[in-house]
Amino acid sequence: MSKEELIFCPLGGSGEIGMNMNLFAYGPQDNQKWIIVDIGVTFADDSIPGIDLIIPDPGFILDKKDDLLGIVLTHAHEDHIGAIAHIWPNLKCKIFATPFTSVLIQEKFKERKIDISKYLNIVPLNGKIKLGAFEIDFITLTHSILEPNGLSITTPLGTILHTGDWKIDPNPLIGGNIDEKKLKQIGEKGNITMICDSTNIFNPGRAGSELDVRESLLRIMQTKNKRILVTSFASNVARMETIFYCAKKTGRSICLVGRSMQRIYKAARKCGYLGNLIDPIELKNSKSVSKDKILYLATGSQGEPMGAMNRIINGTHTDVFLEAGDCVIFSSKIIPGNEKKLYQLQNLIVRNDIEIITEENAFVHVSGHPNRDDLKDMYKWVKPKCIIPVHGEHRHMKEHVAFAKEMQIPKSLLIENGDIIKILPGDKPQIIDKAPTGRLYLDGNLGVEEDSQSIKDRKNLSVNGYLEITLIVGNNGKIKKPIISFKGLPDNNETENFVFDIEDEILNICRTFSLKSKNQEKNLIETLKQNCRKIIKDKVGKKPFTNINIARI
Repeated sequence: MSKEELIFCPLGGSGEIGMNMNLFAYGPQDNQKWIIVDIGVTFADDSIPGIDLIIPDPGFILDKKDDLLGIVLTHAHEDHIGAIAHIWPNLKCKIFATPFTSVLIQEKFKERKIDISKYLNIVPLNGKIKLGAFEIDFITLTHSILEPNGLSITTPLGTILHTGDWKIDPNPLIGGNIDEKKLKQIGEKGNITMICDSTNIFNPGRAGSELDVRESLLRIMQTKNKRILVTSFASNVARMETIFYCAKKTGRSICLVGRSMQRIYKAARKCGYLGNLIDPIELKNSKSVSKDKILYLATGSQGEPMGAMNRIINGTHTDVFLEAGDCVIFSSKIIPGNEKKLYQLQNLIVRNDIEIITEENAFVHVSGHPNRDDLKDMYKWVKPKCIIPVHGEHRHMKEHVAFAKEMQIPKSLLIENGDIIKILPGDKPQIIDKAPTGRLYLDGNLGVEEDSQSIKDRKNLSVNGYLEITLIVGNNGKIKKPIISFKGLPDNNETENFVFDIEDEILNICRTFSLKSKNQEKNLIETLKQNCRKIIKDKVGKKPFTNINIARI
């Protein structure tokens, strides 16, 4: 009989910031039981047309779903829960989450018309669950969202502390403080392996407190006498409360702009948060409030094309507008990859003579992830024997390994998505195998492979354009003048010339084929595609996606 093992395997979130999906297994090699911690998304960039979200490929765990005990969620950020409604229907296992996270995932499933009431288990703050050999303690931490949890995962072989996303905030303003006492108790167990957030490993000092941001934002707003619009992450409920607080202190009405901002506000209220604030006013009523008495809190802090912020600045929002002298505050950081679209938005704001305040010129944001001094404190409390960095790009994780050595942590291990790591037994965790991993693009409501033909075609269309040729063939096998149309090709005075060239080429090629029967159609179509694409490549430098239609009359 094989020995029992404690296994860790990330399918996403290691070597990248986003798309977190972590697997843990316990048991002998021939009978291991699994749990999933978080199922998140990452965001696509402009290189993948038509795709906004990317999810981890769950194929490895789908093959083991009969041995899957459940999904445990650390918190409600999209990079930790955003993929659950897409992946869960193929798993149909129990889900465990604290109240605020539960409200938000129920909404995700409701949108997809999926009833998870029989599967969702709401865990109280600082609660405990048991799944097979896994005893899991939820540990209250501080982050940039309500109810962030670390997980103490205890098995007969030992304990793993999976931190999730966290920082040390002595004044989080909403929600509980980090449970230092419980973390120290975990450290007293000894032999702890810590799987830890690496996002801010290059940042010295501490991440900072929400209280300090509140005081700074209030000072800024007290100097303004026109409209103020603050854009931030909708999920940052502490920041939302701060903006409500500033509105009250400056005698302004507050208005929430953007569906996700309103959704998060309602979810927080439902869970008992934000109850001591002034009530927001309706969008339609905000127009009648004088410009020095209104404060907007809007989505779109990353320059998202469909975010409220973008629509306001481009003048397409039906209820909110800004004018010269107004003030926009970006109370957020730039997520890597969003720089281009965000700077475009900010440049447009400045061109309209609207004042802009960002973290580059004022203290308006603190991160939700640990800086180096925060990590030092966590190490001191937990006393891990080994650090396994996650939630970072490769450069972050490698630096985290170096930092752990500097802090005299006995062991550390650099991993990547798909690594199957034996945590215990043994003197130190080691990579023993590789699981298949990948990324699925959410194309509409469907998950498609990275190399799917639909994505390849769309990329080709976006770069090279589209050419369509229709040939009408009579009973005598002769063709009439071909119908040529194109999209996305360079269009100037030369266009007419290459259309004539294509017409001539089509007629010349068709003379070499017998069109009285369909036998030669396939070869004709391929020949036309190649030759017509070559003409366009020679004329305008593009090789368009080409479609040939043959209609017989």
